[in-house]
Amino acid sequence: MLWGAGALLAGTSYEAFSYALKCAGRPACVWTSGWEVLYLILSVASVDAMLVAEAYACATGRLRRGLIIYAAANLAVYVVIALIGALVPVKFLISFELLILFAAPTILLFFILNGWRYVKLKDRMDLALLGAWAWLVVTLAAYFLYLMLGITQTLWARGVWFSENDVLHIGLIVWMIYLARVVAPRVVDAAGTYTFTGLKNLSEEAPSQSS
Repeated sequence: MLWGAGALLAGTSYEAFSYALKCAGRPACVWTSGWEVLYLILSVASVDAMLVAEAYACATGRLRRGLIIYAAANLAVYVVIALIGALVPVKFLISFELLILFAAPTILLFFILNGWRYVKLKDRMDLALLGAWAWLVVTLAAYFLYLMLGITQTLWARGVWFSENDVLHIGLIVWMIYLARVVAPRVVDAAGTYTFTGLKNLSEEAPSQSS
């Protein structure tokens, strides 16, 4: 939901009403708008919300609490930095590149946690999640490669408009479909206590209150 709300804000400011929001009535167009700053914040919030979900599905105890605390701290720091970037202003602080820098450690945590769990448990949920994170990385890599190679400008010179943003959005559409069709049916909350040396299921150690 956070990712979708951010996408609506981005589409409003970058595409649908870009001229009205950033150029109309001004001697020169501004680089960004409040819509875009909020989009960046919601995007980071969505990745951190995924980490909280990952914590509930793939961890318990101290590890779960640590992941949730990290997610909250990561979002809080990013909000402060984004607001500074918008008010000072500092272009890099409200860029997609900085957003990726804040999201990258979280994505790395996804790979570590689901990779370790799959090695230990051979759980199909972890395999599905690893597929999701792998496709997300491929999509982001394709975006930056397309951007650095200047393919947008090359195609535009030939009368074709297909930008790096189109590459990103098509990749994310496939990613969202994968999350809905493959990941969502397999996700359940974790039970027991996980460590990086093994697995201990508390349900085997003590009877439930209902019994």
